[in-house]
Amino acid sequence: MIGGTAGVAFLTQYATGFSFGLIFFVINIPFYGLSLWKLGWVFTLKTFVAVGLISFLTEFVPTVFEFGFVKPLYASALGGFLIGTGLLILFRHKASLGGLNILSIYLHKCHNVNAGKFQMIVDVLIIIGAVFIVDFMAVIYSVLAAVFLNLILAVNHRPGRYLALD
Repeated sequence: MIGGTAGVAFLTQYATGFSFGLIFFVINIPFYGLSLWKLGWVFTLKTFVAVGLISFLTEFVPTVFEFGFVKPLYASALGGFLIGTGLLILFRHKASLGGLNILSIYLHKCHNVNAGKFQMIVDVLIIIGAVFIVDFMAVIYSVLAAVFLNLILAVNHRPGRYLALD
């Protein structure tokens, strides 16, 4: 439940039982129009590919690869770290994981809204929504993962290193 479109997809999966990959892919579709209009073809195509791969791989990987037990505290920290690193790579190469990333980049670029603050507000709302759908400890682990994700982005995604929003 880290947040963003993936967080919305997870909440929808838990509430409905539909597959995460399908939900994640479908939720992102409306945002591609905004992306094309304001962020360009290259950004939109790269984002579409990234979302498509995440959607496909979340369905495919469990059929060929199985993890044993991983302590949730460790999984949350490592998961947040890995997701933050993945987002950093996508941002560096002028792509995103769609949906709310597209909206936050658009708001930042076109309306001078702080993208990080916008994402944080949306993520908090998603995590609050999770309180009503998933186990409370899952919410706590989600907060931990979000802290690690945002720590990676805060430390490494700084003006002057590279600009993903150009």
